[in-house]
Formats: sequence, C-alpha cells, structure tokens
Amino acid sequence: MIEVRAANQRGKANFGWLESHHTFSFGSYHDENHMGHSALRVINDDTVAPGAGFGTHGHRDMEIISFVTQGVIAHKDSMGNVQTLPKGEFQLMSAGTGVTHSEFNASDTEVLKFLQIWVVPETRGGEPGYQQKNFGQAQGLTPVITPTGENGTLKIKQQTRISQLYLAAGTEQDIQLAQGRKAYVHMVEGSLTLNGQGLSAGDGAKVFDINALKTRNQSDAVAIALVFDLP
Repeated sequence: MIEVRAANQRGKANFGWLESHHTFSFGSYHDENHMGHSALRVINDDTVAPGAGFGTHGHRDMEIISFVTQGVIAHKDSMGNVQTLPKGEFQLMSAGTGVTHSEFNASDTEVLKFLQIWVVPETRGGEPGYQQKNFGQAQGLTPVITPTGENGTLKIKQQTRISQLYLAAGTEQDIQLAQGRKAYVHMVEGSLTLNGQGLSAGDGAKVFDINALKTRNQSDAVAIALVFDLP
C-alpha cells in the first residue's frame, strides 16, 4: 500500500524569520494520524530568512539530519564543531546523551532552505557524534546514510537507510525493499510517479507491504527525492 501525503496537507508554522511545513506532528502542529512512520519521526521543510536562525538549543536520544536545498547553514555545537553546510550537503548529528547546537542562515541577503529530519535511534544514550558530506548528484539511487557507514555513507544509530534519488528527465529507477520493511519517499524537487501515483515537490508517500517500487520521471525537468528504507 502507498499512502500519499500531499504538500498542501502538511502542518504549517510561520514565525516571520522562519516558515516551516511539517510532514509529521511537530511543535504546535499535532495530528494523531501523522505522528511519523516507523523510526522516521520528523520531516520539516524549513525556509529561514537572511541572517536569522535557530539559537542554541538542546537535543538527546535522536538522530538529526539536515539536507540543504538552497543557501548555506552556519552550524555550531557543544562538540566543538563549527561548520558551514552549502546546498547539497547532508549533516547527521547523533544527539546521544545530549548535545546543544545552533543553526543560522549564513547569508545576510539570501534565504536558506533545508530539510530537518529526525530518526528515533535504535538504543538510547551513547556518545554524541557529528558527520557531514556532499554525495553529489549521480543519476539514480545514491545511498547517503546507513547503519554501518558502508562505502563512505554517514552512519546512523538505527536500522534505517536513506538514499538520494536523482532522476533526469524521462528516466526511471526501480527500488527493492526487503520483506517486512517499510519505506517513505519525500519529494525534494520536480515530480515523478511512484508505482503510478504522482508526487510533486513537498509531497511524501508512506509505503507498507510492498517490496518493489518503480519511480519514473515523465517530466522535462530533474526530479530529486529522498528514499527512507525503514524497519
């Protein structure tokens, strides 16, 4: 079964400096029908005004992923990391026993857009950690986050695999899931069909009890999505 979550059905928050769309319940937006999917708990589609951002705040027992789609994030944390994340960069922060950090738009003139993603870890506690990498824009499915950190991927503390799907105009990609696994597909840019169902930017799809997914980009523009292979 595939259950589509349209972009315009998501929760919304607007604080002036921040406009956010929530795929799942978050902050003041609460919907018992959308509390996450398997270990995937949060997908926030954030737009941050020039020079603004999230001041220092804390997290624990969560795997926190940022994926920049426009602009540059300026990041600082209690582990001593002071980093910038440009467009296309993936960041994975394992909060573990506790970490504080801040995230600001590094530009005083351009907006910042990024996806903030939370995955519930397999076990609580553990040493906090930080990883960051750009995986480029190779055609097809590119693993970016895995439980083992294999082949240069970022290592997550959960039995979850996250891949970047990049489809040029008129191309397609088959995706196989192991028996009993779930999946979630989040459209970042463009449009495609998922087993015949249309998805556009901001849309998402929960996948249950299906082992084979066929994605097709039937448009004349690039399509980019994130594919979550979940326990």
